Amino acid sequence: MHLYQDSMNIKGTLFDLTTPKVMGILNATDDSFYDGGKFVHKDGALEHAAHMLEQGADIIDVGGASSRPGATAVPKNLEQDRVLPIIEAISKAFPQAMMSIDTNCAETAALSIKAGAHIVNDISAGDDDPNMLETVSLLKVPYIAMHKQGTPKTMQNNPHYANVVSDIAKYFLQKLEEFKRHSILDVVFDPGFGFGKSVAHNYALLKNLHTLKVLVNAPVLVGVSRKSMINKVLQVRPEDALNGTTVLHAWALQNGANILRVHDVLEAKQAVLLFNTYKNA
Repeated sequence: MHLYQDSMNIKGTLFDLTTPKVMGILNATDDSFYDGGKFVHKDGALEHAAHMLEQGADIIDVGGASSRPGATAVPKNLEQDRVLPIIEAISKAFPQAMMSIDTNCAETAALSIKAGAHIVNDISAGDDDPNMLETVSLLKVPYIAMHKQGTPKTMQNNPHYANVVSDIAKYFLQKLEEFKRHSILDVVFDPGFGFGKSVAHNYALLKNLHTLKVLVNAPVLVGVSRKSMINKVLQVRPEDALNGTTVLHAWALQNGANILRVHDVLEAKQAVLLFNTYKNA
């Protein structure tokens, strides 16, 4: 049983998270906030996956439905038409590559694992699809569960918490019990930066990430790459937010992040290398 440990069991192999890992984002959508439309077609997506793997990505996260603030839901058949050929192509070209499927749809998750993905990354922690947890249990794959408040279309309309850190800790602790009832043993939690949170909420979560991790007692994924919590503070566009992203990655690593979900793999890998050197000095 790997719950409560910094590791995941992937097809009988222990995937060690004691050294932070980098997850490269592959958005096969035309509506993502930063790179929408660039990797919708299989050839472009495969080329980008190859580039991220060359830069050292530990996981490739393939998604076919945008979850940016204001995005509308994508029909599952369109989502599947986008992601399945890409997952199959990456699996064939790079059989050793680790892949996650970024979806809140149980059917898409099952088909993606069959096509060659290894991990289910769900922005709703099972809340959006009543079949998701049973599906993940049957698939026997690791599960990344994210917190969000509301839906992508409405989540940034005045998000509110009594206390964002304790509220999300309580949410995850309740989810842990639910996951255990479904025999889902390999879980990584994602606080959901930007998903129904104000700028102040996001920085409170980042500052208290270690506390949240201790309370939940499980590995944590951080996804802050080029997001509005950077852009609004620095008054820059996502295209100009790489430096701010790297600064936040350093703080996330210092506060216990196990996985960084990123657009820029090389810079994130460099941040991890520098952090490990600093930590071991």
